[in-house]
Amino acid sequence: MSRHWIVSALVLLAAGTVASAQQPAAQPAAPPAAAPAKTMSQSLGLVVFPAKGQTVDQQKADEAFCYDWAKQQTGYDPVAPPPAPTAAPQQAQKGGAVKGAARGAAGGAAIGAIAGDTGEGAAIGAAAGAMKGRREQKKANAAAQQQSQQQAQAAGAAQKDGYKKAFSACMEGKGYTVK
Repeated sequence: MSRHWIVSALVLLAAGTVASAQQPAAQPAAPPAAAPAKTMSQSLGLVVFPAKGQTVDQQKADEAFCYDWAKQQTGYDPVAPPPAPTAAPQQAQKGGAVKGAARGAAGGAAIGAIAGDTGEGAAIGAAAGAMKGRREQKKANAAAQQQSQQQAQAAGAAQKDGYKKAFSACMEGKGYTVK
């Protein structure tokens, strides 16, 4: 009986292989058409209208001139922006565990005195205080690091914004409407 099942499975498998071999191979899809290259104004998120009837070639030449001019004026190159400034390595605040241990030991000693064992209370309090102090110090260090990163990102955005303003002013001076 099991041989019958095995033979049937092999016959079905062979039939499927023959059937798939008879089907024509699928034609590969044509690659999508390449998108036209973005102009400088488009890469900056600006819309530029040739208000004085400038040709496409003239607009490209004017954008190239304004790109160089804005780069010279601002010191910022949007094609090759400076690497994101890393936060100045701040000295991580230390001592949170020690301060916490001291506070915990004092509190633990007071509780231990009530319970009749000042030394054990102080030791337990010191351990708990050290853990709490360390945890609070880590939170403070993480918050300082995050703030530093946000400031660096804001500085980079301000540089790009200054460049966009300079580029727009140049293009407007050449007779384009910029939005």
